[in-house]
Amino acid sequence: MTARSGLNTHVRRGIALVNKNDLIAAVAGSADLTRAKAGDAVEAVLTAIGDALKRRDEVRLAGFGTFVAAERKAGTGRNPRTGEEMQIPASTTVRFKAGKGLKDSVN
Repeated sequence: MTARSGLNTHVRRGIALVNKNDLIAAVAGSADLTRAKAGDAVEAVLTAIGDALKRRDEVRLAGFGTFVAAERKAGTGRNPRTGEEMQIPASTTVRFKAGKGLKDSVN
């Protein structure tokens, strides 16, 4: 358990990881909810963000950051195994820009 966040962390390849269950446990503890209710809340937030991004809406969480669906243009790349040139199709991706509050909290 990390001292500052109250989140359990798992270490893999020297990097601390926090998974959804850890997040649910932290929400349950800080909001005085059962794990089931906290799980429902976390799932509802993630679903709402996903649904908004599917509609190409921007999701702004003041002090935390902004999620936006962005179009990635088609291009060419190389197959790392063969070195052969290949076409990479256009796609939609999700971008996240950290807000000032989040940036300040990690520095």
